Amino acid sequence: MKSRLERVPPYLFSQLVAARREAEKKGLSIIDLGIGDPDIPTPPHIVERMREAVLNGEYHRYDESGKGLPLFRQAVINWYRERFGVELGMEEVLSLIGCKEGLAHIIWALVENPDDIVLVPDPAYPVYKNNTLLAGGTPYIMPLRRENAFLPDLKAIPKEVARKAKLMFLNYPNNPTGSIAPREFFEEVVAFALENEIIVCHDAAYSEIYYDTPPISFLSVPGAKEVGIEFHSLSKTFNMTGWRVGFAVGNEKIVSLLASFKSHIDSGVFMAIQDVAAYALENPNGHPEKMREIYRRRRDIVVEGLKEAGLEVAPPPATFYIWVPLPSGVLSGDWAGKLLNEEGVVVTPGRGYGEYGEGYIRIALTVKAEDVKGTLLEAVRRIKEFLKRGERNR
Repeated sequence: MKSRLERVPPYLFSQLVAARREAEKKGLSIIDLGIGDPDIPTPPHIVERMREAVLNGEYHRYDESGKGLPLFRQAVINWYRERFGVELGMEEVLSLIGCKEGLAHIIWALVENPDDIVLVPDPAYPVYKNNTLLAGGTPYIMPLRRENAFLPDLKAIPKEVARKAKLMFLNYPNNPTGSIAPREFFEEVVAFALENEIIVCHDAAYSEIYYDTPPISFLSVPGAKEVGIEFHSLSKTFNMTGWRVGFAVGNEKIVSLLASFKSHIDSGVFMAIQDVAAYALENPNGHPEKMREIYRRRRDIVVEGLKEAGLEVAPPPATFYIWVPLPSGVLSGDWAGKLLNEEGVVVTPGRGYGEYGEGYIRIALTVKAEDVKGTLLEAVRRIKEFLKRGERNR
């Protein structure tokens, strides 16, 4: 009998790190456009707040609140009201040790056996599918296709599958495609979830990385709070990936169930970090706007460069990723492997996000754009050279 871990492939980003290290051993100069880890440090005013908060001896104890410090949850409530026009109560907010653990734990809290179906988008963040497998459930794949604006076709889900499904995962702005979901789609999701008694888990970690129209919250749609919860993180909005702080909001019963499950797993977020997270939400000091402009410039550089090289790539409306279609018949793993070994540029093969990610690569805009060695312009130059060489060798 297979163990739980044998049911899932190695974690995608662990494989990327290993491949990069092997290339470094060969003496290659590496430019890493693989993992979505912001290169710009956490804003100084947030770091300074942490210097103060960590001196508070009361914060060095367990957080016994169950769902997170009241000051943190109140900051989330205020932010949701201002940013999305969504009203939340204190019992509808739960602190998380980053968004990733909350997404995994909601599966473990609700999925028990192979009869429990989880509706999973593809391509998608691997955590949704892999944790469904680890928990013993059955993932049902919802393809995200370019011709459908990378939205799942709910009408294509068989009725018998919908009736057995416990959870549906969605993620907009979307990783890896960069697409945004319109309100009409979320309205369709709410109706579908109500009809089939499905819990919707919306991963909104990239809601603040957008370039034109601000993405909406799933919870802003009437009826959404009856069927689901939304996950957020401060990792991308405030460049706090290593701090591990996020939150889940929405349906009180679902939030409470997740909190109860987590009480058997962890002891909450370090209270000093909760204090600082509350401060960041209440005092952004223009940081999200500055980051959007930085990523916009980087996005435009990459898109323009790849177009000049002959790839059919469109600028994403959100996230700091470029989802790049490869020439017909080219396998993403082969292409990415050759690019790394020949040019020292790390990109993520689309197949790592699921079978419908095949034929694409993902580029993360998390290196500086200056025209010097080891930066984005240099990476684009190397990709162009790689593509030219490929054309010459045909």
